[in-house]
Amino acid sequence: MKKQNIQLLWGLLFGIVFGFLLQKGGVTKYDVIIGQLLLTDFTVVKIMLSAVITGMIGLQIMQHLGWIQLPSYAGSWGKNAIGGIIFGFGFALLGYCPGTLAGAVGNGFLDAATAGLSGILVGSGLLAIVYPRLKEGILVKGSFGNMTLPQLFKISNLSTTIILTIALVFILYLIEKLG
Repeated sequence: MKKQNIQLLWGLLFGIVFGFLLQKGGVTKYDVIIGQLLLTDFTVVKIMLSAVITGMIGLQIMQHLGWIQLPSYAGSWGKNAIGGIIFGFGFALLGYCPGTLAGAVGNGFLDAATAGLSGILVGSGLLAIVYPRLKEGILVKGSFGNMTLPQLFKISNLSTTIILTIALVFILYLIEKLG
């Protein structure tokens, strides 16, 4: 079996495990997500921050072992603004983000399977249509190149991972204490 196929299988396996954990954590339920949007239920934030911490540490270990090389991609304030608007609009309209939508479809929730998947297809199609106009316009506004946090702060990847892990764990602690 080719190395690329094995990597795809690992990705599929981790995706299934992640979806299962999202479902077990309750974040595939519409009421939990609406509670997050209304700032009354922070289950989604807690699970996603935990996933970010786990992923960050996992990527650091895999990079250290030489299993992966992480490329950096150019970013801009324009890309973040457009992406945030699209994500936020879809999230507020449907009550699912892409990860929780996939988990909700896996649970057999009809709203996710119909409106959610339709929204992804329509939104992807619309973006494909307007992308050529955005590409040389707003998407390049405020470009900050392909700089990463370790490059910006002139520290190692490991130091960045440690600092961010401590900060995110502290944020989780505050959410738990204040919530």
